[in-house]
Amino acid sequence: MKKYLTGFSAALACGLLSATALASVASAQTSAPIVNAPVTADMQAAPVAASVSAPVSRGGHCGLFETCANTRIGLGKGDFIVRLSALGVLPQDMNSKIWVDGGRLPGRVRATNQVMPELTFEYFFTDNVSVDLIAASTRHEIAAEHTPLGKIDVGSAWVLPPTVTFAWHFRPHKRFNPYLGVGGTLAFFHNVSPAGGLVQKLNMGVTGGPSINAGFDYQIVGNWFWNVDVKEMFMRVHAWANDRGDIGGKPFIKAHDSLNPTVVAMGIEYRF
Repeated sequence: MKKYLTGFSAALACGLLSATALASVASAQTSAPIVNAPVTADMQAAPVAASVSAPVSRGGHCGLFETCANTRIGLGKGDFIVRLSALGVLPQDMNSKIWVDGGRLPGRVRATNQVMPELTFEYFFTDNVSVDLIAASTRHEIAAEHTPLGKIDVGSAWVLPPTVTFAWHFRPHKRFNPYLGVGGTLAFFHNVSPAGGLVQKLNMGVTGGPSINAGFDYQIVGNWFWNVDVKEMFMRVHAWANDRGDIGGKPFIKAHDSLNPTVVAMGIEYRF
């Protein structure tokens, strides 16, 4: 009996100790004030970051002479180009004929070569098809050579040959983009000046004809391109020197000449 009383006392003592410990813990949890820690800006939920594109260049600004992240490579639909070129006009003077007072003379008509600046405007209807218009005016000296009268200085004239060309571009959206084109030319002569001597009056008629061209564009940097273009224009020119039956005794000279100029241009262009 004594043995059982001793075990019961030990168990009771352990139970009391456990109850006391639990009560202490509960009391601590009940009595301790609940403190809500202030929520700082650092602890707030981070907002979802907005999508930001990469800067186009250092400092976030694309310069006029920089190729940046948003620079389109090559040329394509909707591009508008302005081009400034050095233009060489090389008349071929094929199949020329000369008449003096109604009689056919041997000989040929020659027009001098000329170099002038040229302005070109071009627009791309599609990635492959563009249309361009060239604006330039060149001055040429004209003479009749190898005639029975020797060389006859006819005079000089300025020619304005607006040319419209439709071109097919083979490599759209590539830095190097060759093309072939076909179009037409209408040539106007102005500031016509007779040479004097045998030629006191000089008239030249409006002329025109088809044209073909070939060339390429190469993207240098940003929206700047280098262009090389060669055109062949097929047109005849008609000229009259003096008046028929001129009272002063000057001969009436008529000439036909297939100018057929080869036009070579190289220049810089900018895409808008």
